[in-house]
Amino acid sequence: MAVSAPKSMPLNLEEIQLQPASLDIWDHKYRLKTHDGRPLDMTLADTYQRVARALADCEDPAVRDHWYDKFFWALQNGAIPAGRIISNAGAQASKPATSTINCTVSGIVEDSMIGILDKVREAGLTLKAGCGIGYEFSTLRPRGAFVAGAGASTSGPLSFMDIFDAMCRTVSSAGGRRGAQMATFDIAHPDIRDFIRAKREDGRLRQFNLSCLITDDFVQAVKNNDDWDLVFPANAREVADPEIRTLYRPWPIRTGYHTNDRGEVACRIYATIPARRLWDLIMRSTYDFAEPGFILIDKVNEMNNNWFCETIRSTNPCGEQPLPPYGACLLGSVNLTMFVKNPFTNNASFDFPKFRDVVAVFTRMMDNVVAIHGLPLSQQGEELLRKRRHGMGFLGLGSSMVMLGMTYGDDESVRFTEDVARELAVTGWQVGVELAKEKGPAPIMEELFEVTPAMLALRPQMGTDGHAAGDKLPGKVLLAHYSHYLQQFPEKLRQKIAESGCRFTHHSSIAPTGTISLSLANNASNGIEPSFSHKYSRNIIRQGRKTKEKVDVLSHELYCYRALINPDADPNAMETENRLPRQFIDTSAIAPEAHINIQAAAQKWIDSSISKTINVASDFPFEKFKEIYLYAYEKGLKGCTTFRFNPAAFQGVLVKQEDLATTLYRFVLDDGEVIECKGNEDIEYDGEIHTAANLYDALKEGYYGKL
Repeated sequence: MAVSAPKSMPLNLEEIQLQPASLDIWDHKYRLKTHDGRPLDMTLADTYQRVARALADCEDPAVRDHWYDKFFWALQNGAIPAGRIISNAGAQASKPATSTINCTVSGIVEDSMIGILDKVREAGLTLKAGCGIGYEFSTLRPRGAFVAGAGASTSGPLSFMDIFDAMCRTVSSAGGRRGAQMATFDIAHPDIRDFIRAKREDGRLRQFNLSCLITDDFVQAVKNNDDWDLVFPANAREVADPEIRTLYRPWPIRTGYHTNDRGEVACRIYATIPARRLWDLIMRSTYDFAEPGFILIDKVNEMNNNWFCETIRSTNPCGEQPLPPYGACLLGSVNLTMFVKNPFTNNASFDFPKFRDVVAVFTRMMDNVVAIHGLPLSQQGEELLRKRRHGMGFLGLGSSMVMLGMTYGDDESVRFTEDVARELAVTGWQVGVELAKEKGPAPIMEELFEVTPAMLALRPQMGTDGHAAGDKLPGKVLLAHYSHYLQQFPEKLRQKIAESGCRFTHHSSIAPTGTISLSLANNASNGIEPSFSHKYSRNIIRQGRKTKEKVDVLSHELYCYRALINPDADPNAMETENRLPRQFIDTSAIAPEAHINIQAAAQKWIDSSISKTINVASDFPFEKFKEIYLYAYEKGLKGCTTFRFNPAAFQGVLVKQEDLATTLYRFVLDDGEVIECKGNEDIEYDGEIHTAANLYDALKEGYYGKL
């Protein structure tokens, strides 16, 4: 039910000021300052002008001022580049060794000491530049396997992951940001069970997000209650030994291994276990510890626009960018709340024409980020320049739904989500074609690729169209006519891509947008999410503090509702249920299926992936919890992540006040005395004030004083 605003209160969102917490985050994370802390961006408008100027200067000198005005307008009207761009664009004089790129994936981690240590070095340089990075570690042989050169058995992938974890903890990411890493692991690797359990050990691999690479074969084995083989590439002796069981399967590395005519690698079967036992292990770990994540890697590769030239095995740290070896991608989000007209009223609406205008300008702006990427490795820069991947998404979806009178997850909201994603996608690709004509397409568009039998098997339509093995086709044709994603676009647009190419191979992804939502978007809901709660705490990393800092905030929609509809509300209290419209729900009232339906509606038009977390209650039944992941698979998602508040293990970034108030944390002093405190109580320890929950988490996980 919508409400009518008092006649004396015009609905003017532009007049609503940023919350104090939002301004504070901007000041600490995105405001450009000198080395001694003197502000160079005096206002938020100065920050936008700095970014607009840096990106407009990538244009031809004759049109730079024109595009500066356009870019500044877009930034003021909902275009929000990712944090690395906001922080670092136009800031070279102050921090020349930083990058504007958020997302990278490592080159393949080769199964040798030199290969592993080389990737540690590359990762350190990448993190130092401020980029997140992902790796696949199932390329390393399992624990106990013999290493001929060393004359001994290996300690396995997990032990080498510890090296990367320590490196990341030591090499602080630029601008005071904590380093971000993703580790992916094949569901058929012999050490998969160790990987799943890895973060049950206090303080271990805390610089990583972990995700299993789930294949269609594994899901079918779970459904059929079949056995599942755990395998790793066999050496020549093992292939020749009739006593050793082997099978052929795809593998990210073929060099040095025995392969068949289809390019599959001979693998030794180390163990065979019931698929459901492994599934339950993943589910139990995810239920208790929120990890590992769940990447449906076959779906990722099936839907990849560059299906003809790359195989993806990892993602950036938050999962919204599946990338090939040395892949890199820039990010940006459109703040949907900026396009809501007449919020909280019966005639609330979404301004799609203005939305399309902002997306069009923002697409050009993001393309210019490639020119100032600042990536530290030549392989990363070459990969970015060859394919020019973009990752434009949106934030504030959940907040916008509330302002429009929709309930997150219902049929109307699902349709709205698809409409927004479709308009963003079609507008972006139209601009991409125009940019290709003006500035030239991504180089991969003009490259010729030989059609192989494997490609014909993946895309039978190619044979129907008269193509055969040995033919050579340009990338723009393989993308426009045979990418599964682009088949839903208007035929006229696809034909233009086939003829002229596009400025990029990927345009969209939806990132988690944590601090840019909190700061620049005035705490609009993160990415594709609903609001976590309408009054809650964020745990943020503050440079110089020894634990995370608890920041209390209101959801964007409640903050705006109070300003426009209920200005006399007590700022320290919550409105009673009968004083808020019915659509003011949060994650606790949204069924997991509703989350998945929203994600599926957006994924149809997002050509990369989506970072999304399904929050479930602490008492959510385990058997029902397992059904979430099967439903995500059936809906064709590329990944799935859940979070269940579990104070015994960790508390997460977002915390509800009621959870903190009802959770006791026990501290054992040196003399054996035990102190119990509620999670939201303040404790003075080591010269600082901490919440009990944050202090407990920092001491338990081993990051106290190391943030």
